[in-house]
Amino acid sequence: MRRRPASAGPWAPPADEDGYRGPAEVAVAGTRVRAEVHLAGHLEPLDGRYHWYGRITRHDALVAAKEAGATEVRVAVGDAAPATGRLAELDAWGNLRVTGTGRPPYPLEPVEVDLPAE
Repeated sequence: MRRRPASAGPWAPPADEDGYRGPAEVAVAGTRVRAEVHLAGHLEPLDGRYHWYGRITRHDALVAAKEAGATEVRVAVGDAAPATGRLAELDAWGNLRVTGTGRPPYPLEPVEVDLPAE
């Protein structure tokens, strides 16, 4: 039986999957901070949309906004336009789980699609 590493939570991507780990600008309820993020995502075939998810490393201002009821978050990596997501639960270490649908806040590799001839 294969076991997942203890450090891998249910959201952790496989090592070969695309994603982003590093600094980002995070905006919640009028508060804008720089924080470390660990994000990944996948194309969901059932709805045809890209679903991204991950965590934002603990930042006191973000935790305070979440505890005050904030749920919408905007995350931007580098010079890219921010992506809107939803804050979920806090983990045991105070990190915030984040989820979003649509364009992620990190760059994706271009994909070529071959369509069958008619």
